[in-house]
Amino acid sequence: MNLTFKIPFGIRSKLVFLSSFLLVIPWLGYQYILEMEDYLRRGQEQIVLGTAQALATALNERPELFNEGSYSPTRRSEDLYVYPIFSPLSHVDGALVDWNEYQQYEVEYNAKNYLRTRLNPARYYDKDDSLSFRNMVGEHNGYLHAYFKVTDDKIVYRSRDALSVHRSDFLQITMLSREGSEINRYVIAPHEAEFIYPYKVNEDYSDPVYEERISGQWYETDDGYEVELRIPMLMLGDRLGFAIFDVDDAESRAISTVVATYKFADAERLGSLQIPTPEIDRIVAGMGHNNSRIQVVDRSGRVLLTVGDIQSATGLKLSTLRNEEQINKYWLYIQNKILNPLYYRILTKPSNDFIDDLYSGVTREGAHIDSALKGDALTQFRTLADTRTRLLEAAHPILANGEVIGAVVVDQNMNGLRTFRNQAMEALFNTLLAVMLLVTLGLFLFASRISTRIRNLRNQAENIIDDTGRVRNTIVASRNSDEIGDLSRGFSSIVERLTQYTSYLENMSSRLSHELRTPVTVVRSSLENLGLTETNEESAVYIQRAEEGISRLNLILTNMSEATRLEQMLQTSEKEKIDLSKVIPGCVEGYKLAYPDSNFDLDILQNPIFVDGVPEYIAQLLDKLIANAVEFSYPDQAITIFCQALRDHVVIKISNEGPYLPEEMKDRLFESMISVRPQEKQKQPHLGMGLHIARLIAEFHGGQIRAENRMDREGVVITVIIPLFYR
Repeated sequence: MNLTFKIPFGIRSKLVFLSSFLLVIPWLGYQYILEMEDYLRRGQEQIVLGTAQALATALNERPELFNEGSYSPTRRSEDLYVYPIFSPLSHVDGALVDWNEYQQYEVEYNAKNYLRTRLNPARYYDKDDSLSFRNMVGEHNGYLHAYFKVTDDKIVYRSRDALSVHRSDFLQITMLSREGSEINRYVIAPHEAEFIYPYKVNEDYSDPVYEERISGQWYETDDGYEVELRIPMLMLGDRLGFAIFDVDDAESRAISTVVATYKFADAERLGSLQIPTPEIDRIVAGMGHNNSRIQVVDRSGRVLLTVGDIQSATGLKLSTLRNEEQINKYWLYIQNKILNPLYYRILTKPSNDFIDDLYSGVTREGAHIDSALKGDALTQFRTLADTRTRLLEAAHPILANGEVIGAVVVDQNMNGLRTFRNQAMEALFNTLLAVMLLVTLGLFLFASRISTRIRNLRNQAENIIDDTGRVRNTIVASRNSDEIGDLSRGFSSIVERLTQYTSYLENMSSRLSHELRTPVTVVRSSLENLGLTETNEESAVYIQRAEEGISRLNLILTNMSEATRLEQMLQTSEKEKIDLSKVIPGCVEGYKLAYPDSNFDLDILQNPIFVDGVPEYIAQLLDKLIANAVEFSYPDQAITIFCQALRDHVVIKISNEGPYLPEEMKDRLFESMISVRPQEKQKQPHLGMGLHIARLIAEFHGGQIRAENRMDREGVVITVIIPLFYR
C-alpha cells in the first residue's frame, strides 16, 4: 500500500509565496545603488587626483619652499626632520603628555641602528637586543625640542661620587657647531630620574664641563626611561645626532650596547637637520577645507607636513537630520533597534576607529608615491587590516627645473561614500519594505477573504448530511458574481434537488405501505374464500403457502409504516419530566411475561432518575433493544438491564450473551434496513428497522446509542446515554 503525503498548500499560502517574488525588487534596487556607488567612487577618485594636481601645481618650480636637504638625496635614518611645535613643552610636570599629539612623527631606532665606538669596540649587540628608543624632534620659538622613549631592561645610573660621565647609561648629543668648524659632544648621565645636567666632553669623554643652555628632564618608566630636552637653535649647525649608551653590568660598568640616529662614529657622517619651509604650511593649509588629508613628501618619502586627519577625511559632507524631534520616536526605535541590525547583516557599517598601519607619520610608502616620485601621478585604493575601511590615495609629483623634488599626497577614506550608500540603502529598503508589507497584507487579506468564503462553503456542505446520511440543512446561495459565488449557487441547487429526492425516498415506505395494503387485503380475502371451498390436497398446500406469504408481506408493511409513523410523531411530540426508575422496572415485568423462555436481570437504583422525554417512547426503545437481545441470546442465558445516573446523564445498558457483533457492523447497526441475521435463520421477516427506531428515539431524547462486544465473555452490550432532567 503506497501512502502519499501531501503538504497542505492553501490559497493564502500560495499568494504569500507568490508575493515573496517581490523580493526581487529590493535586489534590483540594491544593484542600482551599487552601480551609483561605483560612479561616485570614480568621481571621487578624479576629485582627489585633481586636488593633488592643483596643489602640486602651486608648488611647482618653487624649490625655495623646500629645505635644500629635503629634496636632495637623503639618508632616512641619519637625517632628523624638525617639525613645528605649536606650544612650548613643560619640563616640570612629571609627565610627557605634551608629546602625545606629535607621536605620529616618532622614529624608532633599534638593533639595525647599532653604533660601534671606542667605548664598545666589540659588537655585543648581536647577543643583547634589549635596547631601543623612539625619537622625535621639533622646533618652537627658537628652541629645538627632543623627546626620547627608551626601552631598557636594566637602568644603571651614574654614581654620585663618580667623576666620569661615561660609566653608566647616558644620552650623547653630537652636533656640528654653527660655524661648521667644530664637533661638540654633550653627555647626559643622571644620578637618578631628575632634571638633566648636560656636560660638554672631549672625544675621549674627559674634562666634562656643565652646559647650562641645554635643559630637560629624565623620567623612569615600566620598561625603561624617557628623556625630553631643549636646545637653543643658535647652538646648532646643520648636522646633529643622538646616541643612547647602555650599561648592563653595574659592577664593571662597561658599555655593552650603543644605538644611535647615525651609523658611523665619524662626526662627518652625522645626519642633517631637515627643516621644512613654513611657506609650504601656508600654501597647503588653504587646501584643508576639502575634507581630505594632504601631505607633502620629499623625494625620499619623508613627510614634510600634514594637513587634515584621515579619520575625518571622508570627502563628502553628509546631511544629517536637523530636528530628530520631528521624527516619530517610535519609528526611530524601530529603525535603530530592529531594521538597522537587520540591514547591516548585508551592509558594512563604516568605522572611524581605524589605524593606518602603513603610515608612521614620518615617512610614506606606496605604489602611488613611488610612481609620483618617478614623475607619474597615480591613484589607488587600499583596504586596511580591519577589512572594513578602504582608503583612496592619490599622489602627484612636484617638479622644479624638470626634476621631481617631492610629491603631494591626498588621502580620503571611503567611509563617507559608504555611509552615503548605506543611507540610500536604508531609504530604499524602508520604502520597499513598506510597499512589500502593504502588498503582502493586501494579498493576504484577499486570500483570507477567498479562503473564508471557501471554508464557509465547505462547512455548509459538511453540515448538510448527518451521520445517518439524511439531508438536514441547505446551502445559502451567494450573491457574489465571481467563481466562488457560481460554485455556491451550484451547490445550493444540487442540495435542493437532493433534498427533494431524499424526501421522496423517505416517504416511499409510507406510500408503498398505503398502496400495497389494499391489494394485500384483496389477495388475503380471496385466499380465505378459496379456503372455504372444497379443494384437493395439492391446491390446499398452494393456498397455505400463499397465505403465509401474504402474512409476511403484511408484517413488512406494518414495520415500514411503524418507522415512518414514528418519525412523523417525533417531530410533534412534547417532552415531559419522567422517572426512569419507575418506567424501566414496569417494562421489565412485561418482558418476563412476553418472553417466558428468557431470564432478565435488572440492576437499577431505587432513587429517582429524571429525564426529559416521553415514557411511551422510552418503553418502545426498550422493546426494540430487548427484542434484539432475546433473538441473539444463547439459550438459558440471562439478559441484563442496567440503569444508573452518572453526573449529568443516565446510562442504560442491555447486555446479552451470544455471538459477537462483526466489527464492520458496529457503526452501521443502527441504520435503516441493516440486519446481521442470517436470512435462512429468520423466523420472521426483518427489515433492520428495530435498532433504527431505537436510535431515533435516543436522539429524540438528546442522547446517543452504541453497540459493543462484551469483553468478559461472548455477547453484545448496547449502551444508551440520555441527559438528566435540568430545568
